[in-house]
Amino acid sequence: MKNILISNDDGVLGPGILANKQALEDFANVTVVAPQENNSAVGRKVNIMKHMYLKEYELADGSMAYGLSGTPADSVNVGINYVCDEKPDLVVTGINPGINISRFQITTSGTVCAALEAVGLGVPAIACSLFLDDDCFKQDEEGNWYVDTDYSFAQEILAKVVKRVLDEGLPEGVDLFNLNIPSKPSSDKIKITTLADRMLDFNILERVDDDGNDTVMNVPQLVEDYEEGTDGHCLLVERRPSLTPLSVSFGGKISNLEDWEF
Repeated sequence: MKNILISNDDGVLGPGILANKQALEDFANVTVVAPQENNSAVGRKVNIMKHMYLKEYELADGSMAYGLSGTPADSVNVGINYVCDEKPDLVVTGINPGINISRFQITTSGTVCAALEAVGLGVPAIACSLFLDDDCFKQDEEGNWYVDTDYSFAQEILAKVVKRVLDEGLPEGVDLFNLNIPSKPSSDKIKITTLADRMLDFNILERVDDDGNDTVMNVPQLVEDYEEGTDGHCLLVERRPSLTPLSVSFGGKISNLEDWEF
């Protein structure tokens, strides 16, 4: 069997990473290395020249995983270069509770950027995220919010994509896949998509704290209108799984700068 490294940005004990592992372990050797704590929206932050603690954790199914006192990108780096006996055939990050789509938001995602870190280390990757409908957010008796969702459909779709990538590799010109899955799908047919422009708009909320200090807060609001063919339209309008091929090439066209002189 081939070897897969699994990570996430929600923490090693998050339910999404357990669902990820359980979706893949029947047909691959899986190793789990993830942050010890939630690291959502940290992007590709890494710790340089800083000691990090690597500990063994027992997951809810009794299996063993590694938790790192670092970021998602750190976890992938340590997983590939230290924990794994040999370079894995694939890195799969997620399953993230919450979508990661659009050109201007995916580089904020720890889930996607952990996959980008893998690509930078020479390993193909898949980032997987699950859309959460409003009724997935619930409160306990003490008023604390938590996420209650079924990962079984996401596991089915993820396994299907991972099996094909292990068998065939990524297509030419593709460095990683960004997979987003609806929690209440209208179809199980996966659609190949492009990135929407943006997923979130932000409003700035002003507040004076108890000590009289002025504070501001980013308050996100999910964009509702998406062009057909994009990840946002597929996921939120068509309610189908969206598979977006990504490349790490950020270069612009040099030919367009022929007349620039300094």
